[in-house]
Amino acid sequence: MDLVAGDEPATIATLLGYVADGRAWVAIDAESRPCGYLLAEIVDDCAHIEQVSVHPDFRGRRIGRDLIDHCENWARAAGLPAMTLTTYRDVAWNGPYYELLGFAYLADATPGLREIRRREAAAGLDAWPRACMRRAISSAR
Repeated sequence: MDLVAGDEPATIATLLGYVADGRAWVAIDAESRPCGYLLAEIVDDCAHIEQVSVHPDFRGRRIGRDLIDHCENWARAAGLPAMTLTTYRDVAWNGPYYELLGFAYLADATPGLREIRRREAAAGLDAWPRACMRRAISSAR
């Protein structure tokens, strides 16, 4: 599980691509230091959460939830019907946490999610069970 907790952050080049496309959001603390971020893309006509990460010093403060809610607002404004993500099924701060936030496990992944899972497996991320999840976008918040 060290692989999960110690996941390397995205490269600057990768992050700049998300920023340029308006698909990266950063949470900052009172001193304007970054404490969490979310990267999104559109996969199979849904807002796909590519990565959401919160620095360990800031966990438990709703930062991840707030970033996901912000992504939902972006997706709603774009007319997208749902948010998706891929995650570890049994890691407490992954699958079970996303269930608490209203995500449900998908029995059948869409073509784009299957491709993401293929790339994840090729990168060695299948050491523990992974899953695709989906949360419908509510019409108003």
